[in-house]
Amino acid sequence: MAQAYQGKAVTIFYDEKICQHAGNCVKTLPSVFDVSRTPWIDPDRASPQEIVDAIAKCPTGALTFKLTGDN
Repeated sequence: MAQAYQGKAVTIFYDEKICQHAGNCVKTLPSVFDVSRTPWIDPDRASPQEIVDAIAKCPTGALTFKLTGDN
């Protein structure tokens, strides 16, 4: 089951069971995906479009999203 990280405009879902740790999320959008921070995903640190674009680069589908607020 994926872990949900809810932001004001976007909820990001992360499924650690299928993640292969390619690192595309961290490389593409380190303001949102930062493994040195807890929680390591903060959807309020970038625009919804930036998040959508970064998640599209996830090769495994471990990251998904749902738009939740006013965009």
